Amino acid sequence: MIDAVTLAQALIRCPSVTPADAGALAVLEGVLKHLGFDCHRLRFEEPGTAPVDNLYARLGSEAPHFCFAGHTDVVPVGEGWRRDPFGGEIVDEVLYGRGAADMKSAIAAFVVAAQRVGKPKGSISLLITGDEEGPAINGTPKLLAWLKQRGETIDHCVIGEPTSVARAGDTLKIGRRGSINFRVTIRGVQGHVGYPHKAKNPIPVLAELVTQLAAHKLDKGNDHFEPSTLSFTSIDVGNEATNVIPGEARAALNIRFNDRHSPETLLGWVSDRAARIAQENGCEAEVSHNLSGVAFLTKPGKFTQLVSDTVSKITGTVPVFSTSGGTSDARFIKDVCPVVELGLAGATMHKADECVPLLEIAVLTEIYAALLAAYFAKPPL
Repeated sequence: MIDAVTLAQALIRCPSVTPADAGALAVLEGVLKHLGFDCHRLRFEEPGTAPVDNLYARLGSEAPHFCFAGHTDVVPVGEGWRRDPFGGEIVDEVLYGRGAADMKSAIAAFVVAAQRVGKPKGSISLLITGDEEGPAINGTPKLLAWLKQRGETIDHCVIGEPTSVARAGDTLKIGRRGSINFRVTIRGVQGHVGYPHKAKNPIPVLAELVTQLAAHKLDKGNDHFEPSTLSFTSIDVGNEATNVIPGEARAALNIRFNDRHSPETLLGWVSDRAARIAQENGCEAEVSHNLSGVAFLTKPGKFTQLVSDTVSKITGTVPVFSTSGGTSDARFIKDVCPVVELGLAGATMHKADECVPLLEIAVLTEIYAALLAAYFAKPPL
């Protein structure tokens, strides 16, 4: 019998910092093959990006098809660790290591849950990428495209992201806000500080734009989403000279937006405001953007209720439905099937001494096993 903690330790001991696999998928593939899963190792790459290894494993071939999605890649270690970040140490019933919370323990819990359920009246799959913490180009999007080419469809999906707050299952992510990054460049005319009338200083112009955008309230939120937020992440002139008015000033900002907005409307708003303020001051504005994901919602219904009821049965607490936080690969999976994120508490993810209590791994395993049993007993189709 496979033990979730032992498997989590084995995965943590693979230093799989994006885009490196470091043997993590081989560990997982070996266990899944032993359980009867049909496994496919898939490497995707494209110019300008590092090649990434991924794994798709499926048990059964019939509908309904329940998929567990996740990632074995982890963020860099950083500073301040008291434990070996890739040691998988257990101290006082707590498992330490990079990926313990995000999200190698959840992957281990799902494998053990599948083991307990056995051959389903349908199909169980694992869709595991090594590119979630990175650019997310050679991972889940390409895996989903590969499945489509094969004619495989997923009916419902659970992602094991550390979405909980204090205890496993206390919070379910049923959607996410979108995320879009902007870079704004204001171009003026360089000149000598002693003759400012002969220059066009872009810094006050950019300052005015920053002030207006930062003060604007995008919306008040709604029943399922928090208010959209706008945060400046950088203001840069790149001028070390004290006697030169620079010719350019740049700023970067991120907008986390709910379903009241689209990338197109936000791009139009930022671009129009930048162009107007620049023009009023005799300067030019250039705006570029990069979209990480759009806002989406898995509407509460049979599937979300099944997940909620299962969690309540195991933990005795009704989970909160949430759409807060950053982005995840749910932004890709939502295009093919209803998706819910359900995992461990995320308090230590991406931090030094990332860790998870062993009891929480056991609880999450129980939740996943009960969810599989309930799903195949009465599929929410």
